[in-house]
Amino acid sequence: MNGHTTNVTTGSPSARQPGTAETAELLDVRAVAVLLGHCSTRHVYRLCESGRMPRPVKLGALVRWRRAELTEWLAAGCPAIRPSGGAR
Repeated sequence: MNGHTTNVTTGSPSARQPGTAETAELLDVRAVAVLLGHCSTRHVYRLCESGRMPRPVKLGALVRWRRAELTEWLAAGCPAIRPSGGAR
């Protein structure tokens, strides 16, 4: 994915090892935008802030999303994660 994924076990760009349970793939905002159909990165942040998509993982100043959570969310039809009007 053009270096936009990170292998959590090594911290290096993912070598795409399908089927390995020990590898958790994290995506940056650009990779999430592509996964969602080439929307803008700002749109990804708006979806997240409004509770309409899975929350990211924060690693210091980095913001990343778990690929597995996003693919499950997409497969479920993109339901809202938090009820609208809910507290953050």
